This record gives sequence, C-alpha cells and structure tokens, in this order.
Amino acid sequence: MSERTSGGAQGAAAPIRVVLADDQEMVRSGLRLILESEPDIEVVGEASDGAEALETIRWRHPDVVLMDVQMPVLDGLAATRRLLDREDPRIEPVPRVIMLTTFDLDEYIFEALRAGASGFLLKNAPADDLVAAVRTVAAGDALLAPSVTRRVIAAFGRRRAPSESARDLARLSEREREVLLLVARGRSNAEIAAELAIGEATVKTHLSSLFAKLGLRDRVEAVIFAYESGMVEPGVD
Repeated sequence: MSERTSGGAQGAAAPIRVVLADDQEMVRSGLRLILESEPDIEVVGEASDGAEALETIRWRHPDVVLMDVQMPVLDGLAATRRLLDREDPRIEPVPRVIMLTTFDLDEYIFEALRAGASGFLLKNAPADDLVAAVRTVAAGDALLAPSVTRRVIAAFGRRRAPSESARDLARLSEREREVLLLVARGRSNAEIAAELAIGEATVKTHLSSLFAKLGLRDRVEAVIFAYESGMVEPGVD
C-alpha cells in the first residue's frame, strides 16, 4: 500500500519523500540529519549499493532519490539507468534522481544526465544547496548548476549526426532557438526574460513548447541537446 498520504491537516501538502543511496554510512547519516531538519522533507529509506537502492525505491515510493555515483554491487549510474528506463515495472511512480559525486568533473555524471537524472550535486555542497536541490527536483524542475554542469557537458558531450541535428532544430521557432541557446549557456528563466525582453511566463511557455517538439524532459536534456547538436560550442559562452 502506498504511503504517500499526508498525516497533517486537511489540504496540507505531503512531505517530499527521499531515499538516500550511498555506500558510506556517515554520508547517509549527514544527509539524513540535514534533510530531516526540514518540515517538508521526509527520508523514507536508505541503501548502501545500487541494487539495494532499487529494492528500497520499489517499497518506499520516494519522490526523489539521492544516488551516489560510485557504489559496490551495482553503481549509481547503472542503477539510475535501470530505474529511469523502467526496467522494473513494479517501481511506480518513477522518482526523480539527483546524482551525488565527490568531484565536479566526474566522467560518469554526463552519462547519468543522458540516462535521465535530473541533475547532480557535490557531496560537499552546503546544507542549504542540498535542501534546495531536493525541493527543486521534487517540483519537477532540473537541477542545473551552470558553473559545474556546463563543464561536464562540454567535456563529455557527443555530437549527433549533422542531418539529424538540422532536422530537429528545424522544428523550433526562432524565439525557441534563442531560449534554448540561453538555457544551454546556464541562464535562469529570469535572466532569459530580461535578455529577450519578455515575461518569465512567456519563457516557460517557450520552454514547454521546445521540450515537446524535441522530445525532451527538462532543462538538463535541453542543455545536452544543445551541445550534441553543435548549437553551442564547448568552452564558448
């Protein structure tokens, strides 16, 4: 039976359910301590390897999973692929994944983003950043830290075939291309709105439209597409 009902007052939002997957108990304890100090976040399970993480996710129904990249038995990347490729139909609904890493240029992170992870976070990130990341991803947004994520994508991105890129980009309007380019350069919605002299609501509308046209889930996949298509050159702002 699902445990996602709220025990608070009528109409109160249920807390964000989180599963922690890391092979270091001290790391999990630290993450739990930070997250459970927030009234709107509940840690509902822990796992010490990728296989255990998938089993815990199956039974605990989290909204968000904090998944370490390097773990024994099954690493975080493999576990994320299995989870987001829906290899286990018993896991429903599928939670959103934030990858945890020690290094800001971990070569596995790009593959995790390609697999559908909603972003990544450094293990030494401030507590406020961790809490904000969980809330951001739980709300359906992607976690993009331009100073880190763009470097990963630029370093490890792979280009699509030119013909495929041209065909995909041709589906976008001129304004949608402008928005996509600014997203790939790490701009926030507010910054895009200011630069293009349009409202933030209009930016969101353009984003929804280009996501649908390109078959993308979120900003992370949009940034990856921009690099893979050659729309943005690595190292060029």
